[in-house]
Amino acid sequence: MEVQETRVQTDRVLTIPNILSMARLVGVPIFLWLILRPEFGGPKSDTWALLVLMLSGISDYLDGKLARRWNQISSLGRLLDPAADRLYILSTLVGLTWREILPIWLTAALLARELVLLVVVAVLRRHGYPPLQVNFLGKAATFNLMYAFPLLLLSDGSGWLASLAAIFGWAFAGWGTTLYWWAGVLYVVQVRRLLRADATAD
Repeated sequence: MEVQETRVQTDRVLTIPNILSMARLVGVPIFLWLILRPEFGGPKSDTWALLVLMLSGISDYLDGKLARRWNQISSLGRLLDPAADRLYILSTLVGLTWREILPIWLTAALLARELVLLVVVAVLRRHGYPPLQVNFLGKAATFNLMYAFPLLLLSDGSGWLASLAAIFGWAFAGWGTTLYWWAGVLYVVQVRRLLRADATAD
């Protein structure tokens, strides 16, 4: 598999795509607070949490699309976009696990994958390489998890809607977790080939 790098087209910081990514980052602690309010004696705010998560998903779609259309792909944007994705996944894992909606084993599986990627990124930096571009499987995994989490949050209730949300939420969670690890394995393979080619060239 070839390593694909997105060409940086601007060094500007205050672009519309970057502002959208920054807004997503600001939404992370708000989202986590809304999920955990009932655990600290506050009212249940799942509807507001779902709204924040939905807006995050929309902005995630828009920032990449606008960056490509308006030639505003930037180094900062390439850092902010995956950082926002991972922070939303982490905050959702913390919130849903705390409320016992997600089982510990699923949270551990997703966090273990993140730990593996952190080690791989550290290896890349040690050899003078930037983080590689997120591959299609990684985007697909994030897409599935971003659907799974609000559905599982919605399933924390009663009635037919909660039951239906649980069925689809667990389906998306299963696919998302599988693709998340698959994308991570491909990332590791890419890095190994890159470092091996570098060593051969030397």
